[in-house]
Amino acid sequence: MTGVRGPKPQGDYVPATRQGNLIFTSGMTPRKDGVLTKTGLVLRDAPLDIYSEAVELACANALAAARTMLRDGEKIKTIVALTVYMAAEPGFTAHAKLADFASAFLRTELGDSGIGSRAAIGVATLPGNAPVEIQLVAAT
Repeated sequence: MTGVRGPKPQGDYVPATRQGNLIFTSGMTPRKDGVLTKTGLVLRDAPLDIYSEAVELACANALAAARTMLRDGEKIKTIVALTVYMAAEPGFTAHAKLADFASAFLRTELGDSGIGSRAAIGVATLPGNAPVEIQLVAAT
């Protein structure tokens, strides 16, 4: 799509690829202008809403990367799959609730077609000490 810019890669990869009508994004962290807006582990006893902006920004970056693969006149029809990775401290168990911030963002952006299958995965660390990383599969 002409004029759409996605996030700048932080390594040797492309932000998104396309195969037929499917668009696969790389994992996106909560970066604005190349700088992480939040770092550190997701804490088990912290209120989840302190991570909402980071999750939404990572999701917005993934959606922006997907949109760079659109051809003129196309739009994203549906999110096929959403994967939300969280660098969480031991004992954190609210993975699904934290991932709901990404689902809510996609529903706001795309309506009910923004909700597809989803995985919410806890990991030890993420690139740059990001608390969250999001990867999408979208269909045109």
